[in-house]
Amino acid sequence: MAPRPIPSPTRITAAGNLPKLIDEVVGRVNTGTDGISIAHMRSPAGWVEPGQTPEFDEYTYVLAGTVHVEHREGSLEVPAGSAVHTPKGEWVRYSTPDGAEYLAVCLPAFALDTVHRDDE
Repeated sequence: MAPRPIPSPTRITAAGNLPKLIDEVVGRVNTGTDGISIAHMRSPAGWVEPGQTPEFDEYTYVLAGTVHVEHREGSLEVPAGSAVHTPKGEWVRYSTPDGAEYLAVCLPAFALDTVHRDDE
């Protein structure tokens, strides 16, 4: 099978208290891929999403700013140039107190029915 170009991402609606830009490059929506999703996130200062206990591993690589990650055992700050891995089944809540730009990679691909947000 030959390499397949992906001409552009698809804008996805984000959960959380403020508008956040999610551009899915690879995943269920943009490429019909269910094994992995890759999304470019641009999150404003003060953004907080509901807590979640997903059925997928999530790798977050911060390009600019800082992502705050709450988990069952505490919290941590992930600054630009570093990353964090959240294993599937772990409760987590992401926020960006000062805003951030980052890449999120989910294995398998992100899906609303497998994220299990606290609001559900």
